[in-house]
Formats: sequence, structure tokens, C-alpha cells
Amino acid sequence: MNKVLVEVEQSGVARVILNNPEKHNAFNDEIIHDLTNAFVGIASNPDVRLMILSSIGKNFSAGADLGWMKKMAAYSYEENLHDAKVLSEMFKTLYQVPQPTIVKIQGAAMGGALGLISCCDIALAETDSSFALSEVKIGLIPATISPYVVSAIGPRAARRYFATGERFSAHKAQKLGLVSEVFDIEGLDVRLHNIVTSVLANSPLATIKAKALVSLVASRALDQDLIEKTCELIADIRVSDQGQEGLSAFLEKRKPNWHEQ
Repeated sequence: MNKVLVEVEQSGVARVILNNPEKHNAFNDEIIHDLTNAFVGIASNPDVRLMILSSIGKNFSAGADLGWMKKMAAYSYEENLHDAKVLSEMFKTLYQVPQPTIVKIQGAAMGGALGLISCCDIALAETDSSFALSEVKIGLIPATISPYVVSAIGPRAARRYFATGERFSAHKAQKLGLVSEVFDIEGLDVRLHNIVTSVLANSPLATIKAKALVSLVASRALDQDLIEKTCELIADIRVSDQGQEGLSAFLEKRKPNWHEQ
């Protein structure tokens, strides 16, 4: 049984689905490898407009698989370092997917699962879902996911939840910035559909460029070089085929041609 399912719809929506419900969608080295390959394939596929990450079963993901962690306990430092780098590469690959990424969360999300959530652009959670950075409870730390989790919830909240390992609710996760919106299960699917529809109505090129713009601006000081770069970016996209089509369609009060794709 494939524990990572990948589907690409004709509309351009790619779905990556954790399919390990018997183990609460915990991941091991095999699943990490398959997830990384899935994210690489989506990132390089020009037909993909956006990606949805979800899971089958009661819980989104319990984080690391117990059997995998038991095996890691017997590893040498060098083997652990290699294993950590492989895991870190998966998170980085997801974070750098150029298309918009949406994660749909139900049930429990523990440990490394919060890394997956933090790496996505939009996180939609079911009302009854719960979260924990539980690594300290077993003598570990959330190291490989920390760049993404700290970026999502901020240093002060990270200091608390990294240290306590306490479980928190979907509404608390939303207040922290880990989760974008919280709904009951029916509302969750409706909201997901609405966001997908909104993204697909936009210029494919502009959508990717807009996401890249955030990373550029967030990582640089507000100086003349950054101002010049943003001016160049808007000039470039205005003269692009999709920029010209979008402006023409707006002025002519018609739908742009990407609606026909």
C-alpha cells in the first residue's frame, strides 16, 4: 500500500495525501523519501497551479513513527546527522514549492507534523483538531522543524511550546499563527474549495511570482536595493504575456484567457 498518494487534477490542483491511518499518519524514512519526491515533482510541474496536503484517517499526523524513532536510537552520531539532514531536506523542499500550498488538518498533529503545517502557505484546521510540539517529552527537541515553526508562531510562543510540550487547541493554533482558519468539518471543505477557486482564477505566473516576492522581501532589509528590485519585478510582469493579458482583460471587462485553460 502506498503511504503517500499523489494526484494531479486536470484543473491544476495537486493533492499529496498521507495514507498511513493505522499509525495515525506518522512518518518514517520511507514516507519522508516519498513526500520529498512528491514535493519535487509538484514544484517542477508547470501544469500544477496549487498543492493541497492532507491525510486519510482520524488524525492528520502523529509526527515521527515510533518504530523509526526506535531504530534511530541505535544510530551513531553520524547516522543521526545524515537522517536529520534527509528530514530537513523534506521540510525545505515543501517550504520552497513555488506554487501556493494548502494543508488541511483534522484530529491530532504532533511533533514533526507541525513542521509540515508551518511549511505550507495556508493551514485550515478542523475545530476539534489539536497540536503539540511534544519532542521534549521523550528527551528530544524540534530541531529540524524549528526554522519553519518559529517563523509561523514567533520566538516567544516557540519558547513556551518547545519547552512545555503541552497540547493546544485549533483556536489557540490560529491565534499563534500556526493555523490560518478553523471550521467544522463541513465548513472546512467548503472553505478549502473557495480558496482553491480563488487561486485558480488568478494568473498562474503572477501567483508564483507573488509567493516568491514575499520570500524576497521578508529576507532583506528595506533599503534602496530592495526598492529597486521590487520596481524591476513589477516592470517585468507588466510586460509579460500574462501581465499584458490580465491588464487588457481588466480594461475590456472580460475574463483573461487563463480561465479557459
